[in-house]
Amino acid sequence: MDRNWGRRAWEVLKAVGRFLRGRVRYRVTQGGLLFLLALTITGSGAFVTGNNLLFLVFSAMLALLLVSGFLGRLVLLGLKLELMLPRHVSARANTDAHIRLRNVKRLTPSFSIELAGKTDPLSGAPPILRTPVYFPVVPGGEAVEVPVQVTFPYRGRHRENLFVLSTRFPFGFLRREVSIPIATETLVYPAIEPGAHGETLLAGLEGEAATPERGRGQDFYRIRPWEASDGVRMVDWKSTAHTGTLQAREFAREDDLSVEIVLDRTIPRGAEGRFEALVEECAWLVWTLSDRATPFALLCDGRVETEVYAALRLLATVQAAVTRKGGEPPESSGESAARVWLSVWSET
Repeated sequence: MDRNWGRRAWEVLKAVGRFLRGRVRYRVTQGGLLFLLALTITGSGAFVTGNNLLFLVFSAMLALLLVSGFLGRLVLLGLKLELMLPRHVSARANTDAHIRLRNVKRLTPSFSIELAGKTDPLSGAPPILRTPVYFPVVPGGEAVEVPVQVTFPYRGRHRENLFVLSTRFPFGFLRREVSIPIATETLVYPAIEPGAHGETLLAGLEGEAATPERGRGQDFYRIRPWEASDGVRMVDWKSTAHTGTLQAREFAREDDLSVEIVLDRTIPRGAEGRFEALVEECAWLVWTLSDRATPFALLCDGRVETEVYAALRLLATVQAAVTRKGGEPPESSGESAARVWLSVWSET
């Protein structure tokens, strides 16, 4: 019986120790420094002079400091954080999300809470939340949800995001901070950016698709007399005003374009940065072709993807393979009007 009582007492002491140490960090503010200076002067004067009034003021100031620490710690207890992201997220893009701060304390509200992102101490990755969010009050047993913008610095699987909750409540003497990790896996697509060669590749594909025949493309073909079947959209008003009769603008016809994009993940040593840029160019090309309703097929590491989000998921997780010799383009999977071979070796 005595042994069980001693074990329970030891567990209680350890729990109290964890509560006192916890994960809360304290920083003295400028107002706190001034208050500590006034506290030191008042206490010194009370002990030197033996004045009861100074002792009373000193005791009140000391009690105020203790109450400030207790209330500030209580405000940060019992807070849970939830990050709600959209289904599709790209690197280095401002993404609209929602953050829900829940107060699990039934009766005690939390006041003056500031939420900010935190740099990962292991990888050095910058925080995804760039702008702090302020919560004036979170009622007990309730949750407050606010819209935010987050930015993921790189592609891939993000398994943990770090945030910091801080408060100066109630008197602003101390700033208390507690780190909160959110362990939710998020698949981040590559940045949808054309890079140095993306627009050049797309222009080459469009050049292969265009033919010098009348059709419904985007490149100008000729001016001709307007016909009733053309519709008002085809009228060229400048030529009509010049000739006095209705004139229509024709565009060059574009053949149905099907594109095969082959990404070579083999790289020489030291070319990791160029491979990341190549992945982003590939992602931009895939996104642009899909946006223009152009059929495509992405070939990489023995996989073939023809749907835009499946291709982006593949590009989000593809890793470079360091070799001494570059790979060879695989055989075409079908008849395509154009084929793009993306490889670091073609630039070395």
